[in-house]
Amino acid sequence: MTAENRTADQTSTNLGILVGYDGSELAARALEYGATEATRRSAALTVVAAYTVPAMIYPNIASMPEENEEQVSLRAVEKLLGEAAGLLRDHVGRVSYRADRGDAAGVLKDLSAHARTVVVGARGRGGFMGRILGSVSTALPAHSHCPTIVVPGHRSEADDAPVVVAVDGSDAGRLAMFTAAEVASSRNAALNIICVLPAGEEWLYWYPELELSAEVSDRRKKQLEEALEAEVAAVAQQFPDLQVEAEVPIGDPTEILVEAAATAQLTVLGSRGRGAVRSALLGSVSRGVLHRADGPIMVVPS
Repeated sequence: MTAENRTADQTSTNLGILVGYDGSELAARALEYGATEATRRSAALTVVAAYTVPAMIYPNIASMPEENEEQVSLRAVEKLLGEAAGLLRDHVGRVSYRADRGDAAGVLKDLSAHARTVVVGARGRGGFMGRILGSVSTALPAHSHCPTIVVPGHRSEADDAPVVVAVDGSDAGRLAMFTAAEVASSRNAALNIICVLPAGEEWLYWYPELELSAEVSDRRKKQLEEALEAEVAAVAQQFPDLQVEAEVPIGDPTEILVEAAATAQLTVLGSRGRGAVRSALLGSVSRGVLHRADGPIMVVPS
């Protein structure tokens, strides 16, 4: 098998579901997940492996290898893509394979402009996701042009589990909500919309002069529930066959969403919301859930 080596602007306009593959166990899990997602959404599947060429200095011609470093790297990547093709031998949809030179996160970021969704494993061999839940865990979801799904390797998702989405009244949260609704509809799954009301203790830590009471919390909770009713109605209008539920739990947003992700088939987050530093590329809640959740997480760029 020969891998295609192209730049992003030479690709077709739609790479469909884009999966980063580096031969690791979790990359294989991401490949399986991406193939299923492509089938659900009747989308093309693109598998990409990245490679870099080290800068070498040779003291003389005699010390130069017969085959240059780029050829060696490309051959190794083509072997990886051959392994991926073997794993996808039963996939009935359209699949394309490509080898792109460059840093893994940068390759994925550039190609995401031509994809519907990017799927990666939570960790890998140091190529695509060796740094995920490290630097790439924030770099890729924060910079991707399309939604990114990070897939763990230690849990299978129940088909009857809901898709969970977190909203906070921000535009990013609303975009995540409608993206989650589309995904839930494609999976014939229920959608659970969660808007977390932070506990009063968190506010008092930063603003000790505030006078918070159970009455104030109850009033704010009711306001959020009323706002969520309008959001549920908006989703139902666009997805009339979708089962939608909404809740306003009180507590730490990260803790509550990590708990929800443990039983959801997918948890959807906006890349940033109403945090104090709204310009941050990946909000603290999204980052915290991404690092700690046991289930698949989708981050939707704003």
